[in-house]
Amino acid sequence: MIDRTTRLLGCEVQLRCLPNYKGLPLPQYMTEGASGLDLLAAVTDSIQLLPGKRVLIPTGIQIAIPEGLEGQVRPRSGLALKEGIGILNAPGTIDSDYRGEVQVILFNAGDTAFSVTRGMRIAQLVITPVVKAQFVLVDNLSTTHRGEGGFGHTGCAKNE
Repeated sequence: MIDRTTRLLGCEVQLRCLPNYKGLPLPQYMTEGASGLDLLAAVTDSIQLLPGKRVLIPTGIQIAIPEGLEGQVRPRSGLALKEGIGILNAPGTIDSDYRGEVQVILFNAGDTAFSVTRGMRIAQLVITPVVKAQFVLVDNLSTTHRGEGGFGHTGCAKNE
């Protein structure tokens, strides 16, 4: 039988709560099968996010992600569908050497103002492995069926 530590790859992430986080619950997985931890808005007063605008929302936490891993800040599907609220640079990346406050760039693609309130679940944090690439300079690349076909070109003939 595989224990919880083995399933989670033994990943330990140090977390420091800032003063603006006081009284909020620690980030947690909401179900056994969840891959993302909920990040909460650590705002002192509600923030109105107008349609077409963006705002940087503090989470009130700092984390130390182990080398070889990264944190990906991802949108919450419920906020996106119901309210039109997303993350502008999704997924946002938290590198293993970053030690500042985790913050989330929310944007409003909806038609009405949206209120970000203290303790609101605004994003998900997924901890995932990082593969480091080593570039090799060559004169030619291998060929593929797609070749140099650009955006929206997968599977289409060049003249379609």
